[in-house]
Amino acid sequence: MREIYIVTHPEATHITENVVGGWYDSSLTAQGTRDAERIAQRLVELLPERPTVHLATSDLRRARQTAAPIARALGVEAIIDEDLRERSYGEAEGTTPGSTVFLAPSTDAQRMDHHPGTPGTETRREWATRVYRALDRVQQAETDHSVIVTHGGTLTYLLAAWIQVPIDRAGYAMFSTTPGGITRLREDDFSHDRHIVNLNDTSHLNRAPH
Repeated sequence: MREIYIVTHPEATHITENVVGGWYDSSLTAQGTRDAERIAQRLVELLPERPTVHLATSDLRRARQTAAPIARALGVEAIIDEDLRERSYGEAEGTTPGSTVFLAPSTDAQRMDHHPGTPGTETRREWATRVYRALDRVQQAETDHSVIVTHGGTLTYLLAAWIQVPIDRAGYAMFSTTPGGITRLREDDFSHDRHIVNLNDTSHLNRAPH
């Protein structure tokens, strides 16, 4: 049985400062740092037998800061993967939302190739292609348990890749998340069905850190 836990980084400074994130390299806030410890504690509970775990994280600072206590708690080294980044919003990053052009995608079959107009922004296809590639690498690891630390938007394409939605058909996919959530995936050994066991569980964020 294969299990993958996807962690979306908790509160970061671009959220509290109300600026566009994407590849803007914000840091965890004090609250986000506390929540990262809570996430690590919860993963220890979910993996009580302490099996060998493959830990992969986005290279952006807020994700690496989230992965650090997880790595310590599980006794593993985090593997940095740029393909797990959030979508690039180009020149809009670090600016106030709405201050640059951002055109909505159409409702036709070309949604994955739509460009919203801000220079440097990835299309959905560019974004999804690298995320699908990152999940492939995680699945190639010789372990039954993996943890991925990533971003709220990128979670959608990790889930689409998990249930093997072709990229051309992923233009309408969207899974809502909140900072610090844990999503649990499982593939069973008998039928090889791919389950989304829990989506964006945040119950651990209400606990006092140990």
